[in-house]
Amino acid sequence: MNIIDIINKTKRSEALSDEEIKWLVAGFTDGNIPDHQMSAWLMAVCFNGLTERETFSLTMAMRDSGDVLDLSGFGKITVDKHSTGGVGDKTSLIIGPAAAACGVAVPKMSGRGLGHTGGTIDKLESIPGYRTDLSFDEFSDIVRKTGFSIISQTGKICPADKKIYSLRNVTGTVDSIPLICASIMSKKLAMNADCILLDVKYGSGAFMKTKEEAQVLASLMEKIGRYAGKKCRAMITDMNDPLGSNIGNALEVAEAVEILQGRKKGVLYELCMDITANMLELAGKGSLSECRTMAEEAVSSGKALDILRRTIELQGGDGRICDDISLLPKARFSHEIRASHDIKILSVNSSEIGMASLILGAGRLSAGDSVDMSAGIVMNCHAGDMVSEGDVLMTLYSSVCSDFSEAAVRAYRAVSFCSI
Repeated sequence: MNIIDIINKTKRSEALSDEEIKWLVAGFTDGNIPDHQMSAWLMAVCFNGLTERETFSLTMAMRDSGDVLDLSGFGKITVDKHSTGGVGDKTSLIIGPAAAACGVAVPKMSGRGLGHTGGTIDKLESIPGYRTDLSFDEFSDIVRKTGFSIISQTGKICPADKKIYSLRNVTGTVDSIPLICASIMSKKLAMNADCILLDVKYGSGAFMKTKEEAQVLASLMEKIGRYAGKKCRAMITDMNDPLGSNIGNALEVAEAVEILQGRKKGVLYELCMDITANMLELAGKGSLSECRTMAEEAVSSGKALDILRRTIELQGGDGRICDDISLLPKARFSHEIRASHDIKILSVNSSEIGMASLILGAGRLSAGDSVDMSAGIVMNCHAGDMVSEGDVLMTLYSSVCSDFSEAAVRAYRAVSFCSI
């Protein structure tokens, strides 16, 4: 086979065979195909797309570039969940313990944040002592004991995806639905859970900006999962507003704990109960309405919180944060943004709020950047709220940034409102 022929075929929208795609992925992963030639092929995909068959072949070739886990020893149906990312998305910290409390196993690998989208691993590492770099045996032991664990992605899972994504990130080839699908689904299929629930987000704070784009991606990922023999379902959810009130690592852990304590309801709680119910229904635990009731009872009874506490402790963390969120990292500096007059909130631009949080130190622009675990924003307003003069719209927090002027301007401009 010849890389030039493969590039030209995709450039002419001619379908590649399974063997050609396997050869391409293997050759790039082991270094025989250089970056500049792989970049040319990725750009051709961005312009011309791939067929469903090609997308499936690419996904499986990327999956098979590394380890495929064996989760058969848990004695329970395994359910994995993936979100396409957003601002304030701490759903995994809530739905994992809730689903586990209902009798399924939720073994999950997650990544770190980059840009304005936070990473689940960063959030968990804000818990004092919490370890995410566990061996597979340690990970498996925790899942057997509690039904739930989240660890960081290992280099042995989908090395092809890691290398291809790094190249896409610097060559302007990220925004291709077949490539996005293959990247996500190769990792999910390498985890090898029985069921996969996909939370595909759209809006200002998501990668897919319109509901229509999200539906196309969701449909393709569902098909790829089913072609691979998995029970797979995608939900389309809104990320125009930040999800919940807290944005930033320790702040988001605190909000997740408050949800599991039964102290907070609202949009975040409702979404998490919907996701958990869909996970349970996929796993055969009952009808969707029955599973929704089970999910709510897992929270109201305190069972889900107990599972989170026990999992934290088994991963070396301070489980007392489940009873006392003040034990989480606290910011040295804070700044309140108040309403100058009576207003109605029309919308909140999630992406801009995420960027303001990034300025405060809550995220990273490049993989090697350090993160201020205490930094972030607590929103006191959401779309549709009526706010009186002098009321706090949001509070900014940081331990590394004492001058809030840049972040405050960006955060304030993220809020659209009209006078009342």
